[in-house]
Amino acid sequence: MASYLGKNLIHQMDTLTVQPNCLAMWGLGQMGLAMKSSDGRILYIDPVLTDVVAVKIPSAADRFTRAFPAPLKPEEITNASYVLCSHEHLDHTDPFTLAPLAKASPQAIFITSGWVKELLDEAGIALERRIVPQYGKPLNLDGIKISVIPAAHDEIEFEPTRGFRFLSFQIDWGGVRLFHSGDTRITAEFLTHLHTLASADVALVAANGRDEYRKSLDVLGNLHPVEVVWLAKEMGWDVVIGGHNDLFEWNTIAAGSLADAVHKYNPRQKYHCQLQPGELFYYVK
Repeated sequence: MASYLGKNLIHQMDTLTVQPNCLAMWGLGQMGLAMKSSDGRILYIDPVLTDVVAVKIPSAADRFTRAFPAPLKPEEITNASYVLCSHEHLDHTDPFTLAPLAKASPQAIFITSGWVKELLDEAGIALERRIVPQYGKPLNLDGIKISVIPAAHDEIEFEPTRGFRFLSFQIDWGGVRLFHSGDTRITAEFLTHLHTLASADVALVAANGRDEYRKSLDVLGNLHPVEVVWLAKEMGWDVVIGGHNDLFEWNTIAAGSLADAVHKYNPRQKYHCQLQPGELFYYVK
């Protein structure tokens, strides 16, 4: 059962030595991830460590209460160099997490979709600590290369003032390349953009599927497991990790669905169904 790890988890992150051409990753639940490379910096993606959805949308609290405790508290995150948020949905950008995190890690820079502005304002994050990445213009942050493509959740959305609403990230760091899908499904346009990226070593993808019932409740879906396996083969990903299939119990599919799809459609694909909260996954290239 998932449990609170807190400062013990932060201590593990801070003291772990990561070798060149390796990447350490810790699951935070949903699409949340902490990462560390050989240069010692630590990067967070989509950290959601509170019951923000249930608090902000009390009418839906019965569906959107966390299924497990967060592995650490936001105010314990003193080691963040960068924090990435893929889009403004509360299960990806949590102002209740970002506000204390920003205070505990005053060095942290926040890299987000332009649609996240209001939530960053709510979290009290200064403008000079924010970067909105642009498609086709990778960021180079002292050796961390971050590229973005627009994700399709359900469709690709763009506004001239705010840019693309939903983002997928590709991070080249310390000799390892990681792809983080954010929330998305496959569309022709998404595939076109995806093919502009080099093949990733590790891909964390939202794999909780979609259906008309959830859509009727205004809950947009993500990739079906068979689509994840197809993408992994199409893109040549070395290891694929399923995500977005744990935080809200009613918004999940069978835990073994990804394993079944791998076994049926590409049985030699390396995969991990889902990182447990606080679980360390150490990739060696």
